[in-house]
Amino acid sequence: MKKIGILTSGGDCGGLNAVIKGAALMAETHNLELYIIPNGYAGLYNLIDQEKIVKLGEERLDQFDASFAGSEAGHSRVKIKAIRNPDKYNRIKSGMKKFALDGLIISGGDDSGSVMVDLSQQGIHCIHAPKTMDLDLQTYSVGGDSTINRIAQFVHDLKTTGKTHNRVLVTEVFGRYAGHTAFRSGIAAEADCILIPEIPVNWDIVYEHLEKRFTRRIRQSDVHSGTYTIVVAEGMKNADGTDIVDDSAGIDAFGHKKLAGAGKYTCQEIQKRMKADPAIPIFMKETGMFVEGVYEIPEVREIHPGHLVRSGNSSAYDVNFGFEAGAAAVLLLLDGKSGVTVSKVKGRKVEYIESSKAISQRYVDLDQVSLYESLGICFGRPTVPYDPIMREVDGVYERIY
Repeated sequence: MKKIGILTSGGDCGGLNAVIKGAALMAETHNLELYIIPNGYAGLYNLIDQEKIVKLGEERLDQFDASFAGSEAGHSRVKIKAIRNPDKYNRIKSGMKKFALDGLIISGGDDSGSVMVDLSQQGIHCIHAPKTMDLDLQTYSVGGDSTINRIAQFVHDLKTTGKTHNRVLVTEVFGRYAGHTAFRSGIAAEADCILIPEIPVNWDIVYEHLEKRFTRRIRQSDVHSGTYTIVVAEGMKNADGTDIVDDSAGIDAFGHKKLAGAGKYTCQEIQKRMKADPAIPIFMKETGMFVEGVYEIPEVREIHPGHLVRSGNSSAYDVNFGFEAGAAAVLLLLDGKSGVTVSKVKGRKVEYIESSKAISQRYVDLDQVSLYESLGICFGRPTVPYDPIMREVDGVYERIY
């Protein structure tokens, strides 16, 4: 093992540059050369046609900052199996042979990880550094903490405009079919209601919680000011289990329907119930807000921060984990491993798991949800009592997420 290629794939997020830099610095320590394969799997497929690739030596590493979100290596969403060229795997191997690359480090989520498993089964030496802001892999993945902090800050800051206009504010965030980012960011921002894919939404329960808390705040305020915040995961489901999808958008490279409109749908369900609630005009008149034909119900607004939650700076936690995951990936390649995912570095222990197992989707723990329900947060279902089990541990450190 003398030369290694590194690529990043799927959605961008915080911590990826730390993965790249950690791998490069560990490679240098072991007298290896690390090269960027640009633009993810598309770049890997087209490697044979490239005249040169960039070596990550000291000078090049000085040109980018590990704390910046996104990836210096670039991304694409390409499923190698879906490429019609029957010689696709030999084409990739020829590209690697052209540049004398002995192995690959691939940082990506479940979809990108499935491609990495496929490549490993084709005899290409690969190590997976887990990356997804959705936090739905079986191990912590770089990007999760950065995204949660970004969303939490946005939701918290939005309360100033919410109070100014006495609005209900609905923030829709990424997460597909696992609600970790919505859940954790909503808790951190002290959102009133958090809607996640794991819990099909009962809209009557959401509205009952909203009407009681929102109107109380404004009534009790000496200047009749208040807001109510909802964080919605894009993969939110109705009570009947149906997804909110944009049928006109088609499917992505991995066959997923494009999720769209969860925030807008939430606003519509709330507005519909406000208009049908005879208590709302009374509340509006009591607090001096009612204007017939103009302002008869409170405003409900959707906010969609979108790619802002992927951008900016990485959190300190993700920079730390990124460095460790990148460095560990190099060490695993040197040890002859392939088809495995870095789990964590704990002292001298470099822990890993089989990638086909690592990319199985992990969902929000509903027992954890019931703890926060007992603290008054609405999750769109009847409150489930939190029944604690007490246990003493002996210095055991478990993952944060």
